[in-house]
Amino acid sequence: MKTAHDIIIKPIITESSMNNMALKKYTFKVDKDANKIEIGKAIEQLFGVKVDKVNTMNVRGREKRVGANKGFTPSWKKAIVTLKPDSKGIEFFENMN
Repeated sequence: MKTAHDIIIKPIITESSMNNMALKKYTFKVDKDANKIEIGKAIEQLFGVKVDKVNTMNVRGREKRVGANKGFTPSWKKAIVTLKPDSKGIEFFENMN
């Protein structure tokens, strides 16, 4: 059984993810094997909020080159979590502004 800390790897802090905070949408890097239900429960458990919807996407690794050697960065999974309108915000993101 995976714990909530195993499912949610880290928050993603970008300009577009900060703009989505006004819509109560928060972006996280998650475990590749986690499904939407597990991600939603992990967010509720970790931050004490109510999750309305979870959107996930698989991000393909980018090609990197060092000298003549070519390789790829690892692929990963991203989740955009939408909170219910009556839910409070996630304090970690609120302090970023």
